[in-house]
Amino acid sequence: MGVTGPTGTTSHRAPCVLQMYYYRYENAEVSCCYKYLMFSYNIIFWLAGVAFIAAGFWAWSEKGILLDLTQVTRLRGFDPVWLVLVVGGVTFILGFAGCVGALRENICLLKFFSGVIGFIFFLELTAAVLAVVFQSQVRAWINEFFLANVKAYRDDIDLQNLIDSLQRMNHCCGAQEPDDWNLNVYFSCNVTNRSRERCGVPFSCCLADPADSVVNTQCGYDVRNRLKGEWNDHIYVKGCIAALEDWLPGNLYTIAIVFVVISLLQMVGIYLARTLISDIEKVKFSY
Repeated sequence: MGVTGPTGTTSHRAPCVLQMYYYRYENAEVSCCYKYLMFSYNIIFWLAGVAFIAAGFWAWSEKGILLDLTQVTRLRGFDPVWLVLVVGGVTFILGFAGCVGALRENICLLKFFSGVIGFIFFLELTAAVLAVVFQSQVRAWINEFFLANVKAYRDDIDLQNLIDSLQRMNHCCGAQEPDDWNLNVYFSCNVTNRSRERCGVPFSCCLADPADSVVNTQCGYDVRNRLKGEWNDHIYVKGCIAALEDWLPGNLYTIAIVFVVISLLQMVGIYLARTLISDIEKVKFSY
């Protein structure tokens, strides 16, 4: 029904007001597209985080660390399981915050998610710039890190497997040279060393023979007792730091592509979170 005005004319103002209110309400809804894209984006990371954490605790249980947690502090080198657990923990928390924030339309969780992702991106960018600017210092730090883990080679099975994989894949031995293995008590050439591995190197330093179907774990025994000129016939003589420096120039495009893909994924996550936050705030202000 219309409303009769002072001049006797009929006005339809009231229905217009109702229509305007209904129109504003429809346009202030949270986009289902962004909401479920955000949820799908994060559910993958949440599940990946669960998998990483489970793998980390499984590795610790295999080494008996869960039965004696003091073993964690006894390791003098780097335990790769720590990296798996840290990555898994961060991924789990971010995935959980993104999933719940999207489904519950929780602005605090979404801001936490986008803020942490942005902070991680900033750290990655800073690390890349510092690595380029301070190349000599980075090289020295990597060398010290590798030597510290050479000392702890036998202390942790995961560390041992990591070093063996690195040396076999890059055809290298030690940080700078095979004699770096003198730092390890089992491979040291010290006269007081009674180990059978004295003056040797790990089997991962040995030249690979395609004809061997079984790995000869004793191939590095007594190698460093020979003349240095004979080492080339038995083991890799290039250090792993030099091998890494040789590998980088030929793989810069691959590294750049990986960095760009990771950065784009992070930017997509931040964009989805900020767009969803904007939609939720519009709905709140519309009431």
